Amino acid sequence: MKIAPEIKRDISYESAGKFEETRFEKIHIEIFNTASEASILVAQEIAQLIASKRSQNKICVLGLATGSSPIKVYEELVRMHREENLSFSNVVTFNLDEYYALKKENHHSYHYFMHEHLFIHIDIKPENINIPDGIVPIDALKDYCIAYENEIKNAGGLDFQLLGIGRTGHVGFNEPGSHINSGTRIITLDHITKVDASSDFNGIENVPKRAITMGVSTILKSKRIVLMAWGQNKADIINRTTQGEISSEIPATFLQNHTNTTFVLDQSAASELTRFKTPWLVQDCNWTVELKCKAIVWLCLKTNRSILKLTDRDYNNNGMSDLLALEGSAYDLNITMFNVLQHTITGWPGGKPNKDDSKRPERANPAIKRIILFSPHPDDDVISMGGTFSKLIKQGHDIHVVYQTSGNIAVTDEEALKYAEVGKDFVGSDESKINFESVIDFLNNKSENQMDCLEVRRLKGLIRRRESHAAVRYIGLKESNIHFLDMPFYETGLIKKNPISIEDIAIVKAIIEKIKPHQVFAAGDLADPHGTHEVCLNAIFAAMAALKVQPFMNDCWLWLYRGAWHEWEIHEIDMAVPLSPEEVMLKRHAILYHQSQKDRVMFQGNDSREFWVRAEERNKHTAKLYDDLGLAEYEAIEAFKRFDY
Repeated sequence: MKIAPEIKRDISYESAGKFEETRFEKIHIEIFNTASEASILVAQEIAQLIASKRSQNKICVLGLATGSSPIKVYEELVRMHREENLSFSNVVTFNLDEYYALKKENHHSYHYFMHEHLFIHIDIKPENINIPDGIVPIDALKDYCIAYENEIKNAGGLDFQLLGIGRTGHVGFNEPGSHINSGTRIITLDHITKVDASSDFNGIENVPKRAITMGVSTILKSKRIVLMAWGQNKADIINRTTQGEISSEIPATFLQNHTNTTFVLDQSAASELTRFKTPWLVQDCNWTVELKCKAIVWLCLKTNRSILKLTDRDYNNNGMSDLLALEGSAYDLNITMFNVLQHTITGWPGGKPNKDDSKRPERANPAIKRIILFSPHPDDDVISMGGTFSKLIKQGHDIHVVYQTSGNIAVTDEEALKYAEVGKDFVGSDESKINFESVIDFLNNKSENQMDCLEVRRLKGLIRRRESHAAVRYIGLKESNIHFLDMPFYETGLIKKNPISIEDIAIVKAIIEKIKPHQVFAAGDLADPHGTHEVCLNAIFAAMAALKVQPFMNDCWLWLYRGAWHEWEIHEIDMAVPLSPEEVMLKRHAILYHQSQKDRVMFQGNDSREFWVRAEERNKHTAKLYDDLGLAEYEAIEAFKRFDY
C-alpha cells in the first residue's frame, strides 16, 4: 500500500477540515510518530512497486539516496528479502550522488555506504547497480555525466526516487543556486553541507569540497518521489520547502512542481509547520493546558508584551478569539496561565522538604531522594544540568551519575597520542596496563578508515572517564556514586554504532534495580548527530518498562533534560531550575574539565560554539524568556520535562 495515492496539487484532501489544517503546505505530507514506523511504510511501497513490475515482466528503476534518513528503509528492504522472499532481480538502481574524489573503497564514499547497507545483502545483479564514479578524471567528467543521464533514460526513467534533504534545502547535492533544468554534473558543496558532514569525516577540513550529483531536472522526471526527513534539525528547512515560495536558493522547493511527491516526516521534522507551530491560525483547537501555554508564549513574543499585559484585542487579532470566548476574558486567562508557568520554577529540583508540594513540580517526600542521572556521553551530565546536579548534591540527595557510553570515539587521535606519550614518559610501557609504546606506534601509522585497536579505544575511554571523575568531583559528588556502563552498542571503534541489544537494556535495568531511584534524569535530546542519545534513551525506556511491576517504581519519576543541541520550548517545560551567577560559573568550570572536548569538538553538529558556550547561552536565553513573560528574572535556567513511562 502506498503512503499516499498519486495526487495533483489542485485536488483537495480527504475533508474540508484536513484541507484547512494543511492549507499552508504546497507539497503532500505524511507525518509519523517515529522514523522507524515511517521507514517501514516507505519500504513497503518500494517492495510493492518491485513486485508489481515483476508481475508485468518489467524492470523496476529506483533512484536511491544515502545519508542517515534512508538507513531504516534499507534495513527493512533487507529484512523483507531475507524473511519474505522479496527479490531484487528485476531492479535497476541509480544513486543520486557521490563525493568527488573518493575511491569506492573509502568508508566515507556512497559506493561503500550503499553496499554496506543494501546491495551486499540482497540479490540485485551487480551490473544493475549505478552509482556516480567519484574518481572520473576531471577532463572526462562532462561526458561521464551525460552518459549517466542517458543510462537513466535508456532504463525507461526513474519509477521511484527516494530523497533526503539537507539543511541548505539540497536534494542530492543540488546546493542553493541550482537551476530547475540542471542535469547530472559536478558541484561545489555548500559550507553548511560540509559542516553537517564534518563529524563523519573527523573534521570539516577532511570533507570533500565537491561532489557529482543528479540534477534537479533529472529528479523531477521521476514518476514517484518520496522525501524523508527526521529530527528537529530538519524542521526549519521542511517548513521553508513546503510552505515557502519556489526558489533556486532552496532547491527542494522545485518539488512543489511535481504532481506525485510525498514528504514523509517524523513529528520533530514536522514541528515548524504552521499546523503544529501555530495551529490556532488554521483551525479550531482543543485547548489543552499545554496548547494554551504554547499559544500565550507565542502571543507574548509576537506582541512584545508580558503575560499579564495581554489584552482582548491581542487574542482576537491573532487567531485566538475562540480561546478568549472559552475563558471569558483576557484578565482571567492571563492570571491562570501566569500561575501555570510560575509553578514550573523551583530551586528545589529534588522537592522542598516539609512544604506544600501541590503547586510544585516535584514531591516533598521523601525529603532525601535516591537519584540516577543518566549521561549518554561522559559530559552530557554537566553540559545539560550541571547547575541542577550541584543543587541536588548540596540539598543532600543520594545522587548517582551513570555514564552510559565510554565516549571514546569523540577523542581525537592527537589527544590520545599526547596522553600516550605522557603515560609512557611517566610509567613506562612495561608497568602500564596500556602498552603506550604500542599505542604511539599505532597512532603514528594509522591509515585512513582504519578502526582503532582495542588498546587505543581503552586509552580514549580512560581519558573521558578521568575527565568525568574530575568534573563531578569538582561539583562535589563522592567517587562511590560514579558508574560507567560502557554499553556494548557503542563499542564498535567506529562512528557507526550497533543497534540496541538485549544486553544494553539489561545493563541499564541492573543499575536502576540496584539503586531503586525516586528520580531518574535522562537525556531527551534526540538531535545528537550520531543517534547515541536516542539509543541510550530507548534503553532507559525499555528498562523502566520492564521494571514497572517492581514496587519501588511506583515512586520513581522520570525527568528529561535536553543536551547540547536544543532546549525545551517554554510550553514544554515542567520544571525550571534557576541558577545563580555562581552556579553558572561552577557549571562552566565543570564542563571545562572535559579537556579532550574543548577547542576541537569532533561531533559538534551544526553549531560551531564550544559546549560550555552553548550551554551557558542556552540557559541564559531560557531565563530571559521567563523574564520577558513577566515572571521572575534569573541569571540562567535549566529546564526539564516530566515523562510518564
